[in-house]
Formats: sequence, C-alpha cells, structure tokens
Amino acid sequence: MLNVDGYGGQIQFDGLYVTITRKGFLARATRGKGEKRLHISQITAVQWKPAGWAVNGYIQFTIPGGNEVRSRAGRQTTDAAKDENSVVFTKGQQPEFEKLRAAIDEAIAQQHAPQALAGQVSAAEEVARLAQLRDQGVITEEDFQGAKRRLLGL
Repeated sequence: MLNVDGYGGQIQFDGLYVTITRKGFLARATRGKGEKRLHISQITAVQWKPAGWAVNGYIQFTIPGGNEVRSRAGRQTTDAAKDENSVVFTKGQQPEFEKLRAAIDEAIAQQHAPQALAGQVSAAEEVARLAQLRDQGVITEEDFQGAKRRLLGL
C-alpha cells in the first residue's frame, strides 16, 4: 500500500483503489474536506506535471464523464489545485509521487491485459482454422503454406 502526502491532499493506493483524501484548512479552502475513492478500472488516464524549482507539480486522474478543463499556459497547477481528481505536490514530495504514478500505471496496464489476451488466438488455433479453409476450398494450398510459415515464424 502506498500513502503519499501532497500539498492540500493525500493519496492512498492499495492496488485496486486510489483514495484521495483532503483534510485541514487548505483542503477546506480549495476543494473541501472529504474523500474520493476511484477503482483502478475507472481511471482512463493519468496526467502528470513534474514540480520545477519555482512551481509545484500535480498528478491528475481522468475518469469517464469527468469535466476536464484545458488550462492556459501558466495556470495548469493552479487549476489542478481546484480539481477534485488532482493532488498538487512540491519538488521534495515528487519522488514519492513518481513511485505512486508508476504503481498506478502498472495496475492500469494489468487491468487491461486480460482483455487484450482474451482476443488473441494461438498460432496452432490459427493454423487449424486455415487448414479448415484450405480443406473447404476457400484458400489454396500455396496460401495455406505461406500463412502457416508466417504464423510459425519460419
């Protein structure tokens, strides 16, 4: 479990849920106190702006149906501080946020991996399907042999 403290918000990530918590005066002054919990499957993108020597950075989570606003140059961090799916961080807090971002990116990739693999057909299954098409006269023996060589990497 990862817990990172930002400027005006904290994020906890347990591998399945990203929980954004706001407490204290700064939270009340910007977004309001409270907690928002997002399942990893709800997150469609992670926006990242690294902190610089003179400006804070932020991590922002995009969710379906969210109302994203394109900020003008020089206002990105200020606007992110007002967004309920963002947490602003300082240069000193950035290394912990980088670890968080990497863990969330990995979890998102794993979330989508089973769906991608489910649509894949093994080379043996594809060769069997092509043999059936050959036997039915849909493709020629030459087409079958060429496709088989490509599938098997020969």
